[in-house]
Amino acid sequence: MTMQTRSLGTTGPQVSALGLGCMGMSALYGDADRTESIATVHAALEAGVTLLDTGDFYAMGHNEMLVGEALRTAPAALREQALVSVKFGALRSPDGDWIGHDGRPAAVKNFAAYSLQRLGVDHIDVYRIARLDPDVPIEETVGAISELIEKGYVRHVGLSEVGADTIRRAAATAPIADLQIEYSLISRGIEESVLPATRELGISITAYGVLSRGLISGHFTRDRQLAANDFRAYSPRFQGENLQHNLDLVEALRKIAEQKGVSVAQIAIAWVLSRGDDIVPLVGARTRERLTESLGALDVTLDDADLAAIERAVPADAAAGDRYPAPQMAHLGSK
Repeated sequence: MTMQTRSLGTTGPQVSALGLGCMGMSALYGDADRTESIATVHAALEAGVTLLDTGDFYAMGHNEMLVGEALRTAPAALREQALVSVKFGALRSPDGDWIGHDGRPAAVKNFAAYSLQRLGVDHIDVYRIARLDPDVPIEETVGAISELIEKGYVRHVGLSEVGADTIRRAAATAPIADLQIEYSLISRGIEESVLPATRELGISITAYGVLSRGLISGHFTRDRQLAANDFRAYSPRFQGENLQHNLDLVEALRKIAEQKGVSVAQIAIAWVLSRGDDIVPLVGARTRERLTESLGALDVTLDDADLAAIERAVPADAAAGDRYPAPQMAHLGSK
């Protein structure tokens, strides 16, 4: 495995070609082992992964504290190479419900103060609101992050799950390093207007959900029972006939992977890597075993024939079901 590097846009830092999304170590995918999670972060850093992604609302601060502990207990050289991306603004109730988004400038600064404390760092490398606050212009939210940059608490402005119009407005307010948004073989909505806008403006993509929450990892079985605290138990793509249809797509992809001598997960991640040097896939590995498999995608080369075969096996819009339940889809920024 050879770790490559890519830039987060024209204004952002150099990062590893794969980043590690840490959310699943704390929330939404059932129980996780804290010791193994920290060991996985350490293994990622040792392998040359530099970008770690978290959010202040992942298990209400738990994930930031976990990432902070992983950084604190890592060798100094590895700790210093780590770049931390933080999402903020999603509001939670004590029982875990999602109750809105807050992008007011005062709230932005308040969220940052708590994140710095939980992470145990003196600055956040990339800071972004998780979802657009419909009541606050993006210019105000981005302006507040810019003030944090001026004071040294943040290094770069990021965006998350917004459309082309919002991207342009944000970029007119301050330099934007990257947009974090879902992108995978079965989630290709950004190709129509979002990706052209980011490329025009020199903004990179950090792509989450590259394995569609494990659906196209090659490890999800038709009879798998999901725990009540697993987000996928309520996700449309994991329900009934939708699940059966989507796993049929995985089996078609598996035939291509087997011909190349790689795993389904590796070919799915390699496909995202192949979409451009301005795209950095975030892998959501929760164990060292899954991390090792994901890193193997860096050694997978897809030629034109491979890409054509993948396109035939899993065409755009082939997936059945939305990527979130209806109430959450309503909160995604489309403008």
